Amino acid sequence: MGDGLDPGIDMGPCINEQQLKTVMDYVQIGQIEGAKLLAGGHRLSDGPFAKGWFHEPTIFGDCNPKMRIAQEEIFGPVVSVIPISSFEEAIDVANRVPYGLSASIYTRNVNRAFEAMRDLFTGIVYVNAPTIGAETHLPFGGTKQTGNGHREAAIAAIDFYTEWKTVYIDYSDKLQRAQIDNAE
Repeated sequence: MGDGLDPGIDMGPCINEQQLKTVMDYVQIGQIEGAKLLAGGHRLSDGPFAKGWFHEPTIFGDCNPKMRIAQEEIFGPVVSVIPISSFEEAIDVANRVPYGLSASIYTRNVNRAFEAMRDLFTGIVYVNAPTIGAETHLPFGGTKQTGNGHREAAIAAIDFYTEWKTVYIDYSDKLQRAQIDNAE
């Protein structure tokens, strides 16, 4: 953790003081809901963290899929580990979340990866990679109650923000017919 502009840093601060407060509120909510705090859970404010809105990575275990920390978008370093018993249950639990920005599956089974890509109702599915929520080089928008639904990133931005006009130019300086007719 540290300066988010330093390429050697994996995790920077929250975007602002309000978001740090939101993260801290969700940590408290998780504890009140009965989730087991496995790691983290605290604001960092000493030494190099004194001038920023830093919160240590936080992991909750034994979470119920209906808990707020498992259902709501926190946008901070908080993860809820939900015990499940099958792949099908994992898909069901993931799809019951009212948001669908992105999802990640880690597997060696390519068939399961393709099933997840097909069945997860999210804007992006990562396979064997962490989810960051968006890719600036791809058109992206979330599903359900997340994202704005527009796909105006990358090359799709041209379609979103412009109107197409087709122009034909003949530089021959001669009047052309609408149809070319080789018969004279």
